[in-house]
Amino acid sequence: MKKIIHFRLALLLVAILSLTGCGNGVQEQKPGGAEQNQQTPTFSVTEIPLKTLTAYNTYPASIEGIINSEVRAKVSGYITDVLVDEGQKVRRGQTLFKLETQSLSQDAAAAEANVNAAQVELNKLKPLVEKNIISEVQMETAKAKLQQAKSGYSSIAANIDYANIKSPVDGYVGEIRLRKGSLVSPGNQTPLTRVSDISKVYAYFSMNERDYIEFLRSTEGESIAEVIKKLPKVQLVLPDGSIYEKEGTVETINSQVNAQTGTISFRAIFENPNRLLTNGNSGKIRVPKTYTDAVVVPKTATFERQGSTYVYKVGEDSLATATQIEIEKEVENLYVVSSGLKKDDRIVGKGVAKLRGETKINPQETPFDSIAKPLETVFR
Repeated sequence: MKKIIHFRLALLLVAILSLTGCGNGVQEQKPGGAEQNQQTPTFSVTEIPLKTLTAYNTYPASIEGIINSEVRAKVSGYITDVLVDEGQKVRRGQTLFKLETQSLSQDAAAAEANVNAAQVELNKLKPLVEKNIISEVQMETAKAKLQQAKSGYSSIAANIDYANIKSPVDGYVGEIRLRKGSLVSPGNQTPLTRVSDISKVYAYFSMNERDYIEFLRSTEGESIAEVIKKLPKVQLVLPDGSIYEKEGTVETINSQVNAQTGTISFRAIFENPNRLLTNGNSGKIRVPKTYTDAVVVPKTATFERQGSTYVYKVGEDSLATATQIEIEKEVENLYVVSSGLKKDDRIVGKGVAKLRGETKINPQETPFDSIAKPLETVFR
């Protein structure tokens, strides 16, 4: 009897354990359903807006003062005095150098004596002509000799004055290459110095033919002169990467293509009140171009494949599909798109590297500006 009771208790215990095992099996199915939901990934999705923004094309530039005049000797001689220093402001006509004039002074004294002798001869002939003792021809000959003597003296006096080498313009003295004791002459290839007016400066830069044509087409005007009048202001990037405080104006465009470089040259002018810019400076000219109501995408929303650029476009069924786009211009952290997208299209804004092919996603709507904001630079 006890055996029967023990056997029944054992069966009851097995039944209880079986029911408990079934209960655990039901509970384990619930996490399985959650795992299936987690297989649809979540991505930030944003709508494409239209924006008006300005891009810049950059070109290397060289800087020159609006006047950059060479100072050269007109006569030969040794430098006896250098009366200015490099960087000094001078006025037109101010003496910069003096040359040795001893030999010229001796020549001048001899020429002056010739003038006096010719004048004495003329004075002696005048009364003789008046009394008809000699003909007027002799007196005219004496007058000619006097004039010749005066011309000789004037020429030597001018050379003495040329020995005082003066500034041809108002401006600032450049490098002084020759000092006291140096022999100079009009044939010297190297000028004594340069005097430059840098109250304003010219920036010379060049465009290739493609940029040149695009540049002209983007500006209204039937002639080059009209186009130049309507050109936007340009900026100058200094060697340290900063933007010069004054904007410049394009003044001239060379209508001929440089056969060696295939470029067209431009000249812009900048105010330079603080003399920050000077001859020989280098920099970069930034020419602006405005895109009005342009389709733009954040760089973070794009990826490249075989030389082409793509985004993941999201349809109404939340299916993300790789879509090729054409980029017209890069502006900071945005791309201006010429084809492939339109306003209000929805794209994956971040994490596109995790997607492959057509993928069903769980879209998380995100404002465009929060995705497109530039990343902060941690290291420079």
